Amino acid sequence: SFLTSSSRMTSSMKSPDPALLLPSHLVPRPASQRPATGAAPPRDVTGATAAMAAGRAARPLQLTLALLKPDAVAHPLVLEAVHETILSHRFLIVRAKELRCGREQSRRFYREHAGRFFYQRLVEFMASGPMWAYILAHENAISLWRSLMGPTKVFRARNCVPDSIRGTYGLTDTRNTTHGSDSPASASREIAFFFPEFNEELWYQRDEPYLRCGQVYYNAKERVHCVCRAQETELA
Repeated sequence: SFLTSSSRMTSSMKSPDPALLLPSHLVPRPASQRPATGAAPPRDVTGATAAMAAGRAARPLQLTLALLKPDAVAHPLVLEAVHETILSHRFLIVRAKELRCGREQSRRFYREHAGRFFYQRLVEFMASGPMWAYILAHENAISLWRSLMGPTKVFRARNCVPDSIRGTYGLTDTRNTTHGSDSPASASREIAFFFPEFNEELWYQRDEPYLRCGQVYYNAKERVHCVCRAQETELA
């Protein structure tokens, strides 16, 4: 069962190397080459502190929305296994929160599917329990996350991409564990829907350059990556 496979996956996983929490272009410097800052990481940070990187000309980070649907959140082992998948594939978690959608909010989110045979079933399911919403950053955030999710149809996912998230944990075409944006435009729209307080333009101005260069640490308590601004002068 998917609970058994989730348990095996969770028990076999080791905490990823700090460098693996970063996009692939981020190459850690030896400690001897890092500028002394005199500032210690926040005490509530239990995750890895990322090393500095040399690649300032790296490609800009792309954002995508990821949802962990009620069927995933209902099973803590599945929830944690998917979270570990996000970390081990070098995504930066910009924002993360648990939430619950009402029927009206679910209808608005899936309004492009209104009138289709599965629309009402999808709306009812998405309103049936809590979810987790993530803003993920990576050079290829949209395509990578969709590749990890696997096909929407669970039967196809199990047969064609059995190691994908949906192939491993999906139950039906509705209860298929995750959602991901399919384009930059839909990513911006969906991020604004679930994170109305998030200013994407401001994030690209203030945070993205630091995250891209590796000035980041992972806050395990909050389940997000945070900007470490100790070397602001290096980017000036």
